[in-house]
Amino acid sequence: MTTQNDPIATADLSGRSAIITGAGSGIGRAMALTMARSGAEILVNDIIAERVAETVALIEQAGGKALGAVGDVSIEADVQAFVDAAMTRWGKIDILCNNAGIMDDMSFLEDTSTDLWRRIFAVNVDGVFFAARAVLPHMRKAGKGAIVNTASVAGLRGGAAGGAYVASKHAVVGLTRSIAWSHGTEGVRCNAICPGAIETNITGGRGLEAFDPTGLARTLPVMALCEKAAGPQAIANVALFMASDAAFYMNGVVMPVDGGWMAG
Repeated sequence: MTTQNDPIATADLSGRSAIITGAGSGIGRAMALTMARSGAEILVNDIIAERVAETVALIEQAGGKALGAVGDVSIEADVQAFVDAAMTRWGKIDILCNNAGIMDDMSFLEDTSTDLWRRIFAVNVDGVFFAARAVLPHMRKAGKGAIVNTASVAGLRGGAAGGAYVASKHAVVGLTRSIAWSHGTEGVRCNAICPGAIETNITGGRGLEAFDPTGLARTLPVMALCEKAAGPQAIANVALFMASDAAFYMNGVVMPVDGGWMAG
């Protein structure tokens, strides 16, 4: 499930267990397949049952092991349920990839509805909080664990999306650094990836006409700095590295993976 003949990274995750949220498509699915290929057993979470089943089937067809878990990361009970399912299945959680996320409509704050603001934060921030809070006791008890959060270049600059999305991804960056500092002495690492232009369905298949025209017009000069897009595998490769022992001394890192966009 790669595009543009993207190279696929490898690592040894044999004996590891991983929870990946938003793993029904795009970056999350690429993470799930990549980590399964490297030997990890994967709990595949997504809000859409058909996507969960598809990702699980792809992993199993490739000889890997996976457990499906349909759930909304913005609902605390759903998150606790799939964390409990992982513990029941494996008795441990070695890796958590907080990948589930949704996009806003590019609107300025004064044009952003309260419902949209709350939904963006519920998925993009509450979801990270709920999942990290649920797995941290298990990782701390084990004395090891790797958390990989999917942030965004919008977590590093103000003009890559609308106000709600930008604020939510800045919050993910803050959570990443806080978790890393709080638990780094306990063997738990937490890092974040900031994808640039990645070919996914985060926009829900919407064309440009679905976005707020005023906000979109203001972001276009920033978007124009991005000279190329990549497939989800580009992010999955970095997530694999961050989750592996090769990144043992990497903690609290917020890494743009954007083809040089942030350099412009």
